[in-house]
Amino acid sequence: MPSRRRPRLSDQETRQRMLDTALAMVERDGLTVGLDHISVEEVIQRAGVSRAAVYRRWPYKDLFHADLLRELARGAAPAAAVDEEETRRLLGSVLAARPGDLGTPEGRHRLVVEMLRVSAAREFEAIHRSAAWRTYLALEATFLGLPGGELRAEVGEALRASEERFAERVARGWEEVATALGYRPRPAAGGSFPLIGTLACAAMRGLALMALPDPGLPDREVTADPAGAGPAGWSLIGLSAASIAVTFLEPDPGVTWDDRRTAAVLARFSG
Repeated sequence: MPSRRRPRLSDQETRQRMLDTALAMVERDGLTVGLDHISVEEVIQRAGVSRAAVYRRWPYKDLFHADLLRELARGAAPAAAVDEEETRRLLGSVLAARPGDLGTPEGRHRLVVEMLRVSAAREFEAIHRSAAWRTYLALEATFLGLPGGELRAEVGEALRASEERFAERVARGWEEVATALGYRPRPAAGGSFPLIGTLACAAMRGLALMALPDPGLPDREVTADPAGAGPAGWSLIGLSAASIAVTFLEPDPGVTWDDRRTAAVLARFSG
């Protein structure tokens, strides 16, 4: 019985199948510095497309690698591994364990620092151990080696936009916790939630990079008391988050605490 002929694909369908397949291979194996480990022939086989159609679309493998680099950069996400729902549940457990702290200014101060500490530690752990983060770092290193021109400009802009999205997401998380507990950026410190997000991302990123050759770094603790709750062991990322909070946040004088507000805060972070 004659074999069934493969359906003829359009140039656009061939392009998309090739790029989707190569992206899946990068997601599976990670990205080294450069794309030479991505074999065009292997991608053709895995994508199930016509070899002739591929080489019409990309006569040279460098052209395919350039398009793949563009696709990787557009989808780059340094925080892709962070589960926001899991972070919210973690914050809810912190609040549920000490609801009485909402009743006093001192308690709320301890709470806001603790909630920001645990969320920063959770996000750092997720990023530090994710393949997506390592691929992102390799993509940035690859970008640095690109010659000047259109491809370098496109990849650079995509990476900049990705970093901006990351900082914006972190800033939203800080704003949600801080405003729920009656805090605002301290005007005298020149702070704003976007600035806080940028600084928090910079600290997270720097420690994640340092942890690559020093795997014990995330577990290292320093005895400190940034929240005024007594000396305790603090991870470096937790201490960084607490330091940012103490520097840039203050109680909002326009917030009045009563039973209704307390109940609303507890409900906001429950389940």
